[in-house]
Amino acid sequence: MSDILLGYEVNAPTWFYLSLLLIIAVFYRFNRVWSLRNVDLALLLGLAPGLLLVRAAGPDSPLGYVWLFLITLLLWARLVCDRMFTRRPRYEQNLNPAGLAFLMCSALAFQTTRVVMEEPHPSTIETVRQADQLLNREDSTDLSTSQPQTAGLAGRLLATSVVPLSGGVEAAAARSLAVLAHLAVMIGLVLMGRWHFSDTNLGLAMATLYLLLPCTAYDASRVTHVLPGALILWALVMYRRPIAAGILLGLACGTMFFAVFLLPIWMAFFWKRGAWRFAAAVGSVAAVLLGSLLFTSADSFSFTRQILGSIDWSALKFDAGYGVGFWSVYDPAYRIPVFTLFIVMLVTTTIWPLRKNLEHLLAHSAATVVATQFWYPHEGGIYVLWYLPLVLTVVFRPRLSHLPPLVEQTPSIQARTQETPLRGDSSFRGLASRQ
Repeated sequence: MSDILLGYEVNAPTWFYLSLLLIIAVFYRFNRVWSLRNVDLALLLGLAPGLLLVRAAGPDSPLGYVWLFLITLLLWARLVCDRMFTRRPRYEQNLNPAGLAFLMCSALAFQTTRVVMEEPHPSTIETVRQADQLLNREDSTDLSTSQPQTAGLAGRLLATSVVPLSGGVEAAAARSLAVLAHLAVMIGLVLMGRWHFSDTNLGLAMATLYLLLPCTAYDASRVTHVLPGALILWALVMYRRPIAAGILLGLACGTMFFAVFLLPIWMAFFWKRGAWRFAAAVGSVAAVLLGSLLFTSADSFSFTRQILGSIDWSALKFDAGYGVGFWSVYDPAYRIPVFTLFIVMLVTTTIWPLRKNLEHLLAHSAATVVATQFWYPHEGGIYVLWYLPLVLTVVFRPRLSHLPPLVEQTPSIQARTQETPLRGDSSFRGLASRQ
């Protein structure tokens, strides 16, 4: 951007101040100061100072992580209590749909420029390099050396689609992969609003807020942050098709290890008929990922080593001084009760309520991903883009209690669901309340 506009430069704190004013002007409810929407905006904007403190003080300073943990805890509590907020009035944004579309495209242009002009993150470069080795049928696993955290085997497979187009330039492929991941999130949010919220304007609002939030700009080039959230979001978009949702969530599990903890909630959501198709799709993705390793394995030892190297087992280690961030300076024994509480929460959200609808799936999935930040050993708390698209769907959603899994809907409910208008008017809200 500095080549086009001489002297143009926006550092991280300035980006926070500018986006803060713009977000308040567009999304803040001035006529209802104590509304739930304003609380949600405060929590989302409160994550940015923590990320700035981590950048300023360094990864080994606990100050920024303590701030992030406090805001994340409040955000997790809000997600857990989401089902208690039964009144979901339709809030209009402080900008008409045409203005929202223009602002969304402008924010996308700035984010794309940021990704293109900045040096790609080492983890993204490493993901692209391993994708190129996968195309060349080379064994890229080296367990003896420490490498930047990559996007996993599924991320490498997805990266193979952009590596041939980059002409062998790793930086160009890394930038293309990051831009495509953000585009996937933006399109997924728009379709989520149009298809499941019956209001395209809500989709535009979610996509615009995603692009404007400072935490999106701070990690715009880190595919390990953006890609898992994009895949989980698209699984939610395709929730009516258990096979498609299972494929997407299986790819998310193969990209970063944390997505595995979402599988019990989704299995309980689909329950009997849809659960088997969902599980079969996840298993098929796992089989394809393992089969891809056969092309780069010279023998059984190499195949076993690549399987062990492609899974981030370090997330479950409780070694002293392991990793970077908050838990690297404290006794790892303190992580054990935190992880135990996480498992208790996971079991609770899986079995209660027994019959789930889309409201439960959105809130429980978002709460589970947010809760992983408390025990994750590598800079836990900074992976905001893992859950940001999910949280936005919870923040903007209307009443969705009338949307259980499609395989369990009666023909009358399916017909009424398909006939709902594309705007969240009073007739749609009345239908939602009666269900």
